[in-house]
Amino acid sequence: MTDDGRTQPFDVESIRAQFPALDQQVHGKPLVYLDNAATTQKPQVVIDTIREFYERDNANIHRGVHTLSARASERFENARARIARSLNAESEREIVFVRGVTEAINLLAHSLSDDWQAGDEAILSELEHHANIVPWLMLGQRKGIVIRTIPVNDRGELELDALPGLITDKTRLIAVNHVSNALGTVNPVARIAETAQAHGIPVLVDGAQGLPHGPVDVQALGCDFYACSSHKVFGPSGVGALYARGDWLDRLPPFLGGGDMIEEVRFDGVRFAPPPSKFEAGTPNIEGAIGFGAALEWADGLDWLAIERHEAALLQRMTEGLTEIPGLRIVGQAAHKVPVVSFLIDGAHPHDIGTLLDSMGIAVRTGHHCAMPLMQCVEAPAGTARASAAFYNTLDEIDQFVAAVARVRDMLV
Repeated sequence: MTDDGRTQPFDVESIRAQFPALDQQVHGKPLVYLDNAATTQKPQVVIDTIREFYERDNANIHRGVHTLSARASERFENARARIARSLNAESEREIVFVRGVTEAINLLAHSLSDDWQAGDEAILSELEHHANIVPWLMLGQRKGIVIRTIPVNDRGELELDALPGLITDKTRLIAVNHVSNALGTVNPVARIAETAQAHGIPVLVDGAQGLPHGPVDVQALGCDFYACSSHKVFGPSGVGALYARGDWLDRLPPFLGGGDMIEEVRFDGVRFAPPPSKFEAGTPNIEGAIGFGAALEWADGLDWLAIERHEAALLQRMTEGLTEIPGLRIVGQAAHKVPVVSFLIDGAHPHDIGTLLDSMGIAVRTGHHCAMPLMQCVEAPAGTARASAAFYNTLDEIDQFVAAVARVRDMLV
């Protein structure tokens, strides 16, 4: 806020200056990067942090008594503490490092189901990414677990009135995403968790697309598990975090076995280390975790109220601009969504749209977006073209994108 109480404008140019990858040309055109739901670009502070680790502190963690190992271990655990603060977990011991959301959900599918029986049920939604579908289908093949789904309406929103009717005495878990990667829909996770809690059912949230668009409070959401990926939130790839309430981590069996997750090993038995170590077998992505912590440290210092307004303006500009193009259909227009717009052009294949946009320097995603069941629901069997903005995108870039889509439409139809 200014001294007279007016809202301070969001300085997008100062943010962009911190992302070196944005300052380049593609096919002779300035890059317009609108594939942020797939992965985000990295600020210089993250790049510098990883380089500094390799130049100064590179060593394995938790196992050495020498100085470099101690420094690496401290930085690794500081990153865990940063993630805990960013998610408002009660304790850093509730944070398990994983390779990303996909591994986090596979971990839970393995460990949660240890005492599940054939006929037990998991409730998902039709908005889910394959990462939150396939592990449960594999569990169904192995143990006979039944999948039930919360339907999606024409706007791309969950029909939550159907949820109570899906819950039975065999329901063991409700697993939903925080934000749809394909449509941008923001799901009412707290409302889902409240319904689940009334029936004593744990809730898992796929937070891959949630954390990049603002602070997350797992305690306010009321979820039992929250999974996030570093590369979606301006950090390095190949690392992520699983938040799990401490009582769950105490009860669940480990997913992988090996070094660093044990207290004692004998040929007649093993005693596991306490959480979170129990779930972190082997040498982790040390530099990735440290880079993840640096990304969140940087992001936590941003003005998220200003970012929310800026992202709302980006979404409005995209939506209004694309709506003016004849023969174009926006897929999913939820009342509450982030700046992600999936669309189709009559008579044009999504891959052709994406290829032509790339020739104009504009990066979008095309295809099923790892959400094939959802694509069937929205009658887009070949998938869609998807533009996904981040707060470093500008309104001018959105205007360039919309004009380019109009040209692509004229070329293909």
